[in-house]
Amino acid sequence: MNRIILVTGGARSGKSTFAERLLQKLAPQGGAYVATAEAHDDEMRERIRLHQAEREASGYAWLTANCPLQLPEWVKEADESAVLIDCLTLWLSNELLHAEQELGEGPEMEQRLYARIDDMLDALTAAQGTIVMVTNEVGSGVVPAYKLGRIFRDAAGRLNQRIAARADEVYLVTAGIPIEIKSRMVQL
Repeated sequence: MNRIILVTGGARSGKSTFAERLLQKLAPQGGAYVATAEAHDDEMRERIRLHQAEREASGYAWLTANCPLQLPEWVKEADESAVLIDCLTLWLSNELLHAEQELGEGPEMEQRLYARIDDMLDALTAAQGTIVMVTNEVGSGVVPAYKLGRIFRDAAGRLNQRIAARADEVYLVTAGIPIEIKSRMVQL
């Protein structure tokens, strides 16, 4: 049996901290931390370093896996009973940029991106144990000025909707305050 939990919110909302604490509570014996970020510049390297230092200082038994592109494959193969994925939108942006490099900006690229979203949902369906996933809420801001940004925003929104539909619990974190929202969902 698996338990899927989605944690969403805006940038710097506290969602990663909440997700880490939630997994620590649900699986006090330890868990896997699946990092999807890639360090392309000094600022991102420093962010990653700070996240790593915070996890290390927590005293929790984290097993860290770096998975910027092959996330669905990692989830399918994993035998850990408690997993935190941080974050889905970084993974999706990695997939988008990889598809753009291979296929150019066009319908084939978008088809590849949505196929990878399907792969992720299939992996979650087959997974066992508890999986907590962090994602960014990207659809509440301005419409991106560039086509690639709009493709990403739309794909992230669809990814979040599909995973939230599959999830057992969904939390929105804003200003450091987590609110469980799935149980309050209106059924029409």
